[in-house]
Amino acid sequence: MGEFVAVKTLEGDAQFDAYVAVPEGQAQAAIIVIQEIFGVNEGIRHKCDSWAKAGYLAYAPDLFWRIAPHIELDADVPAEMEQALGYIPQFDQDQGIRDLEASIKAARAALGGAGKVGVVGYCLGGRLAFMTACRTDGDAFVGYYGVGIDGLLGEQHAIGKPTMLHIPTADHFVPVETQQAMHAGLAENRHVTLHDYEGLNHGFAAEMGDRRVEDAAQLADRRTADFFAEHLA
Repeated sequence: MGEFVAVKTLEGDAQFDAYVAVPEGQAQAAIIVIQEIFGVNEGIRHKCDSWAKAGYLAYAPDLFWRIAPHIELDADVPAEMEQALGYIPQFDQDQGIRDLEASIKAARAALGGAGKVGVVGYCLGGRLAFMTACRTDGDAFVGYYGVGIDGLLGEQHAIGKPTMLHIPTADHFVPVETQQAMHAGLAENRHVTLHDYEGLNHGFAAEMGDRRVEDAAQLADRRTADFFAEHLA
């Protein structure tokens, strides 16, 4: 359904690819899908295709393009998991947010300049979705199993648009203490909603593969769909 298109950086001095899925009819809004550490792989592209089927224009920017373009890895292959983890210290998250801001700008322009743009991210992308809520002009934000958000709570005062976080309570990348800090730190923020998923691990809503927990993934995705339907209308 989709294809890769070029997106200009905010500075206009370079460009990177984004997978773009276009709905059959007039797009009601746009959604930026933020990759995991495995790149814009088949699962992320499938998520974009699903949003397009639901009537949204969907973009998945290749955020690792400065490391190597079009990285695609499989979380179920141990060697590829190790490779993906190795990209984390190489990735400039602040620059990644600027690329996400450029993607929001591109998606809004494709909508005619006035449409609403939502952001949803997974794993590293869940963290980046929270950062994007703090630093960009997107219209609604969702993060799945974002890592290290407790260290970003000092930025939450800048969140002015609806934001939702999905938190599996047995996440081996996000310990209980971190989860508790997120709940305590965000409890008074009227823009932020948190959903816990008891006993589930990181990656439970992956589109495919061994990590997926079907019932929980469907529940979280339904909450996300309802959230965007409300806030991107």
